[in-house]
Amino acid sequence: MLEILSFGRTGFGDELAWGTLMTLFIAVAAYALGLAIGQIGAMAKLYGGPIARGIAEVYTTVIRGIPELVLILFLFFAGTRGISVLGEAVGYGPIDINGTFAAILVLGFVQGADTTEVIRGAIQAIPVGQIEAARAYGMSFWQILRRVIVPAMLPNAIPGLANLWLIVVKATSLIVVTGASTELLQMTKTRPVSASAISCSTFWRSASIWRSP
Repeated sequence: MLEILSFGRTGFGDELAWGTLMTLFIAVAAYALGLAIGQIGAMAKLYGGPIARGIAEVYTTVIRGIPELVLILFLFFAGTRGISVLGEAVGYGPIDINGTFAAILVLGFVQGADTTEVIRGAIQAIPVGQIEAARAYGMSFWQILRRVIVPAMLPNAIPGLANLWLIVVKATSLIVVTGASTELLQMTKTRPVSASAISCSTFWRSASIWRSP
């Protein structure tokens, strides 16, 4: 077992370490992007005009109603193709998008829909009297947002945002379809057959112990 986790050509320790770092990098970047999109979406649904509110409503309804894998496949392949076509139209030629960058954009875009609803619900849970009192004091919208809304909505939003962090970490396993983990898979294929055989044997033994009564 320790030999499998060792670094070098006899083990998979370096691949597991690289995969862990890649997972954390993609998850953190996608979560940050989703958080930014969610803030904009929540503000649009609560305080935007009819057009902004309609766009945000369609965005959250459509994105949250489609499985993540389908969205990742569609947004990655359709999006990269559309960008390449746009690049050719303006004279730049085909544009090759890095798989990791595409994965962050896609996961962040999907994450933004759920984050929008979490933030919107947290803001709507604030007692109306607090906001009315701030207006009575003559505060501007941005002062109310900074001094009243954000501090009051955080306790309501943190549980939902923590749950979304777990979701985006697990969703990083779906980005294999974008080619973001091609380098990791390629390194794994270069391992000796003996190491793979040991790994499979260990996994089978672990599974049989876990399933045994």
